[in-house]
Amino acid sequence: MEVTKKDIRALSKEQLRDFFIQSGDQGFRGNQVYEWLWKKGAHDFDDMTNLSKQTRALLQQHFEIRHINVDQMQRSEDGTVKNAVRLHDGLVVESVLIPTETRTTACVSSQVGCSLDCNFCATARLKRMRNLNADEIFDQVKAIDTESRAYYNRPLSNIVFMGMGEPLMNYNNVLAAIDRITSDEGLGMSPKRITVSTSGISKMIRKMADDGVKFKLAVSLHAAVEDIRNEIMPFTKNFPLTELKQALAYWYQKTKSRVTYEYVVWKGINDHKQAIDALVQFCKYVPCKVNLIEYNAIDDERFQQADEKAINAYIAALEANNIVVKVRRSRGKDIDAACGQLANKEQSINT
Repeated sequence: MEVTKKDIRALSKEQLRDFFIQSGDQGFRGNQVYEWLWKKGAHDFDDMTNLSKQTRALLQQHFEIRHINVDQMQRSEDGTVKNAVRLHDGLVVESVLIPTETRTTACVSSQVGCSLDCNFCATARLKRMRNLNADEIFDQVKAIDTESRAYYNRPLSNIVFMGMGEPLMNYNNVLAAIDRITSDEGLGMSPKRITVSTSGISKMIRKMADDGVKFKLAVSLHAAVEDIRNEIMPFTKNFPLTELKQALAYWYQKTKSRVTYEYVVWKGINDHKQAIDALVQFCKYVPCKVNLIEYNAIDDERFQQADEKAINAYIAALEANNIVVKVRRSRGKDIDAACGQLANKEQSINT
């Protein structure tokens, strides 16, 4: 009977050191292996050239490296890159590199599918298969950093958790991945360059505040009128706006970090004065900024991009109340890499 090998990247540095000590070797070997796994991104034990063949054979006997593979990479006309990432169990998620003149942003996934049911999002139509492990999240970022250096001659500058899944429904693994990304033994990125986006899981926003996280928070709001929000995002019936406001006030009190509201305006849904006024009032609870996001169609006639007149009405109302607002034009639409379009269309590759 074949013994199932452990995923070596599930072990901490201390656990790796203990393994070597228990195997009759010296603890510092664990430090060397840890550096190979995380800083150098080794895919195979034979890559660890400063270890003896005997040590590499020992690792091979007990462990495996469950590295991701980029099955397919698509490049958009605007320079956006979408990766179809195959996991060790054959499942696929997608991640995106978004370049501008001044920065390169990685949009990464946290779940295979999604736990939520937002009607306007293609990812939400997929059932949640499982949460991603911390190393699988880290690998997406590492792959995009490599692509950024290859195609744009600069390292990755920012990370947004706005890919597939609800990050706060995979909280522990997301935080573990961010710890690794920001560590000097990982990618050494500043947490200030990382944004975690949630659809509004109030109790987890409070937990993040209590845990003293250093990254930024974005909320996919899309409506500050309860009935509209519940209609387009049915799960929010369990997380009403009153609770969300209180959680965000708690977040700001603890972190002093302003919140970003992601907001799509749809024709006939939230393109009217009541919705605009409600958003303005909601924005007054905590310091914030608003990103008005261009909608990307997903073959659902209920959701259509609002007219420019409605967008301008939002901008005018927000600016009149001294609320920072920006319009975010979508990137990578021609390869289904834009916001709300990630839907595992490559799931069947090589299966």
